[in-house]
Amino acid sequence: MDNIVLIGMPGAGKSTIGVILAKVLGMNFIDSDLLIQEQEGLLLKDIIEREGQEGYIAIENQVNRDISVDNTVIATGGSVAYCPEAMEHFRETSKVVYIKLSYDTIRKRLGNIRQRGVVLKDGQTLLDLYEERCPLYEKYAHIIVDAEGLGIEETMEKICKKIRDK
Repeated sequence: MDNIVLIGMPGAGKSTIGVILAKVLGMNFIDSDLLIQEQEGLLLKDIIEREGQEGYIAIENQVNRDISVDNTVIATGGSVAYCPEAMEHFRETSKVVYIKLSYDTIRKRLGNIRQRGVVLKDGQTLLDLYEERCPLYEKYAHIIVDAEGLGIEETMEKICKKIRDK
């Protein structure tokens, strides 16, 4: 288990924390959203527009399931929790860390979620999404880190400590 996979809501800081975590631990870093964009040659929001929600999730599942690396911190997209094959792959090859934040904190951080390529069903609110995804993150995580009220550095230190204690 020499990879660390960061999961959580959009705006939880997975990519930002992942880069710093990789530096501190002497690991490589991958942002799986960027792998998806690279494979498809489009921005996430354009892939969602072209493929629809189901099609996007299928691509996300395939890209994440096919990640085969060692000694790497992997920041995932928030919707990876809908990808059972990818999540099982990560659980077998990595320590899966859920960066947990309150709904209010996520809402304040996000701004325009459509611009970020957030997968929302028609009529679905951010609160609906939060309530749907949080149980999935908890189900797949080896480690849950409550990052409420913490800055990037403090969150990263908390993750490091929990990984060492595991």
